[in-house]
Amino acid sequence: MADISYRIMASAGKINFPKNGFEAVIFDCDGTLVDSMPAHFDAWCEALASYGAGGIFREDVFFAMGGRPTRDIVVDLNSEYGLKLDPEDIALAKREAFLGKLHLVEFIDEVADFAKSLRGKMPLAVASGGSRYVVEKTLKLLECSDWFDEVVTADDVSNGKPNPEIFLKAAELLGVSPEKCLVIEDAPPGVIAAQAAGMQVITVPMPLCSRA
Repeated sequence: MADISYRIMASAGKINFPKNGFEAVIFDCDGTLVDSMPAHFDAWCEALASYGAGGIFREDVFFAMGGRPTRDIVVDLNSEYGLKLDPEDIALAKREAFLGKLHLVEFIDEVADFAKSLRGKMPLAVASGGSRYVVEKTLKLLECSDWFDEVVTADDVSNGKPNPEIFLKAAELLGVSPEKCLVIEDAPPGVIAAQAAGMQVITVPMPLCSRA
């Protein structure tokens, strides 16, 4: 498959989004639409520490795994460090820790402005590796739930990013063929998933995703 992603470079804090060539846009949530990655990382650290595994999740590894379901990441951590952490327990602890920090979450303005500019003009969706409960809480807090026609989360698919299932499901729900969808993503697993789905991809530069 040809590499059809676009590496968008920030210039004076702006991203140059394309104006045509797509009929629907699918947005990742954390680190793409909203500046939530520092809060998510802190929540991970708290959750792991509460189960005796503090300090094992480096920040660079966390960002590289962005967009993957929590349970999948716990499985990888268990394998790498010889641990026996229960993915469900860690996922619940991490969710509760993050919800306590939800007030710290803000829009990534460049991406939010792009979404607002398309609202009502073409189908829009969110496709997030987070749980539906947390994603909907985030969108509600920022009062942008009604911007999107569909929200697809890790709870709605069998295979998380980098598997393309979540993006293919979003396209199906929007009624737009994958090759006519534009995906906005920040992390490698999501970019790989969107490319595997045959979609165009704009990669939000990482520096815009960590402004704490």
